[in-house]
Amino acid sequence: MTRMTTGKMSLTARIALRVLLATAAIAALPLGAHAADAWPSRPIQLLIPYPPGGSADLLARPLGAKLQERLGQPIVLDYRPGAGGTIATQALARSKPDGYTLIMVLAAHAINPSLYPKLPYDTRKDFAPVSLVANLPLILAGSPSLKARNVPELIAAAKAAPGTITFGSAGNGNTGHLAGELFDSMAGVKMTHVPYKGSAQVVNAMLAGDIQLTFDSISTSMPQIRAGRMTALAVTSAKRAAMAPDVPTLAEAGVPGFDINGWYAILAPAGTPRAVVDKLSSEIAAVLTQPELRSQLAANGYEPVGSTPAALGAHIDAELVRWNKVVRDAGVKLE
Repeated sequence: MTRMTTGKMSLTARIALRVLLATAAIAALPLGAHAADAWPSRPIQLLIPYPPGGSADLLARPLGAKLQERLGQPIVLDYRPGAGGTIATQALARSKPDGYTLIMVLAAHAINPSLYPKLPYDTRKDFAPVSLVANLPLILAGSPSLKARNVPELIAAAKAAPGTITFGSAGNGNTGHLAGELFDSMAGVKMTHVPYKGSAQVVNAMLAGDIQLTFDSISTSMPQIRAGRMTALAVTSAKRAAMAPDVPTLAEAGVPGFDINGWYAILAPAGTPRAVVDKLSSEIAAVLTQPELRSQLAANGYEPVGSTPAALGAHIDAELVRWNKVVRDAGVKLE
């Protein structure tokens, strides 16, 4: 008969318990501990808050193609325009945090909290920053119907007939809209804003003469400017754009201190495994160093960046403060 000692455990039982505890510990590990090795094992959905043909699309397509090569899985672009980008952003906030649903946000991501007091998500808490992908200057361009050929002439015309000059943007509250409102405030003029659902529609409206101006991404406007169908008046960034070195900044052209630049970043839902976020961030940084992609992006005016998740988080925090001041000082109100 085998004797059992009360309060003590047999060697076999101790071994079994250790195996059980080890198995439980492995099972209890966060997904991130193993997710980077398994991710991605299926296609990745990249939400785009604007329609095809705009500046986000022109960046997402080549970036997605290069990421697809490195990750070995398709990058599927899912266009969900509307409401200043909040429709797509809300969809991401509600997505499963597994690394298979991402979004490319624009500067509007940091503008919207100042414009929409009841956003259906928290701009910082509901998302995991991945990487700041690129910067892109805006350009102030005139349509064939605009008689002003430079910024001083534009200001004079706008002061002579307040509200008669129209400018279009890719949506209420986006960077182009606020650039126009800030221009009004700083130049002491009043123009009328006409919102569209994307940059491509803005360009079409410009060519048709439906609007007279746009503060749009340089990538979508420069082809028309080079073709002589639109006139470049100024860029909105603090320094001249490499894509249009002969075009003055608004500060140089008569609006001192004007400085607005577009930016593009990748976010994941909050709770996405840290290992997946870090892997994706490093892969984005890697593809952005490829000469072929850098040359392709530069041809469309983009300035590739590539950042750590922490750096993107700090950038968004700073932009939230900055755009809140711009919105407040310009007195922008959305109906």
